Amino acid sequence: MSVTTPAGFEAAGIIRGLKSTGARDLALVVNRGPRSSAAAVFTSNRCKANPVLWSEKALLDGAVSAVILNSGGANCYTGSFGFQTTHLTAEAVAESLGVSAGDVVVCSTGLIGTGDQAFRDKVVGGVPEVVAALSADGGTDAALAIMTTDTKAKQSVIVGDGWSIGGMAKGAGMLAPGLATMLVVITTDADIPSTGLDAALREATRVTFDRLDSDGCMSTNDTVTLMASGASGITPEPAEFSAALTALCQDLSLQLQADAEGASHDITITVVNAESEDDGVAVARAVSRSNLFKAAIFGNDPNWGRVLAAVGTTDASFDPYDIDVTINDVKICKAGEPFESRDLIDLTPRAVSVIIDLHFGDATATIWTNDLTHEYVHENSAYAS
Repeated sequence: MSVTTPAGFEAAGIIRGLKSTGARDLALVVNRGPRSSAAAVFTSNRCKANPVLWSEKALLDGAVSAVILNSGGANCYTGSFGFQTTHLTAEAVAESLGVSAGDVVVCSTGLIGTGDQAFRDKVVGGVPEVVAALSADGGTDAALAIMTTDTKAKQSVIVGDGWSIGGMAKGAGMLAPGLATMLVVITTDADIPSTGLDAALREATRVTFDRLDSDGCMSTNDTVTLMASGASGITPEPAEFSAALTALCQDLSLQLQADAEGASHDITITVVNAESEDDGVAVARAVSRSNLFKAAIFGNDPNWGRVLAAVGTTDASFDPYDIDVTINDVKICKAGEPFESRDLIDLTPRAVSVIIDLHFGDATATIWTNDLTHEYVHENSAYAS
């Protein structure tokens, strides 16, 4: 159940001393072919890490032979030295595998501003070791190696008719939309060109990773890479492949939500009867980013007034006095007024459902988020340079 489930892929995860915990921190996923087509989406944050700047160029030809990832240092805002480190990393992987450095995607995660000579020595110097550790069973080790504040590895597999898709992801904080919202590697043994992969990946991320808004903070390093080996010899119908890819991305998204830093509630916010999907997304996202609303959920308080206050900050089309709010199947607000008793709502379970009915169209959109807890604040005050 990993990136090495599809035929044609090997992976590894090793310890290079980048993490103070001594856990695995350098991962490699290799596509052995026969096809090496790929697609990727990257953070839309204008402040991009060196690995993103490198990898964006590597994807221009739609071919990727390997993805190398490190935790324990973001290599972001480390100047020309940091970009040279990324370049040297790609070259070391290319030399060890006998491929082009331009076909190596590099990903880093950790504190921004970290990427000194010691970091370079550990990452670049670890390439021969991680290459030697490659195996068809190495997917879980790779998934463990990319974790930072994650408490568990995130992996998923979807099996088609003679072909499959496998994926791994990391992310527990700085989860907010922008094409990608974390580090993700997805593999498939389906025989699909890069153009087909790109179309399927963008549609999948649009309704999954882009809709995960745990804390409203967008990372500088976010990358989602999809590689196809073609080893199955099967080319599924585009709609079939797209549906499977979306299902896998959705599974990984919900695993990321469930492991969000310090969270005690997983909140699904669905907007119905919006004039457009964009309006629905805007409304749901505004609620997901309301610290007042998130704090209320943490306190098990179904404060629907904070929901409406957040809705009102958007430019979506709606009548402010014709909005319904339902929390955990109890319609607590109808037409902008109190309705059923808040005492009927039990917010002690982890899962929370919020449905906002705008009564202004027929579009629907969902955003996944978490509550705002003492633990989140503590973890992000302790996780510092």
